[in-house]
Amino acid sequence: MPLLSLLILVVVIVALIDIITRGEWQVKHLPKIAWVLLVVFLPLIGSILWFTLGREWEGGVRLPRREPRSSPRSDAPPMRQYPVDTRSTEEQIADLDREIEAWERRRELEARPPSDESGATGPKA
Repeated sequence: MPLLSLLILVVVIVALIDIITRGEWQVKHLPKIAWVLLVVFLPLIGSILWFTLGREWEGGVRLPRREPRSSPRSDAPPMRQYPVDTRSTEEQIADLDREIEAWERRRELEARPPSDESGATGPKA
């Protein structure tokens, strides 16, 4: 029996050290403090749950939960820069009106029947 108690104590100490030394992003499902309390108050069950559910193993791929706002990611792609329109609203509306007129003229020209070289329209005799 003392051997079993010693084994449980070692497992609990290893679990607590592992919880405390892990980064916040390597802890799953609960905050670190909740895992510590779980292992302290339910030593055997808490340790087993920590090693099976709460710990991020090295082989797994996991993104961090949050990033510090002060330092930008160096591996992030550069943000796309969009052109800024410096025209006034009236200038933009005038440009749109010109585009609409050009589009309507193009539609009218496409809708006309083709004419022969003499300028007369209609079927050839």
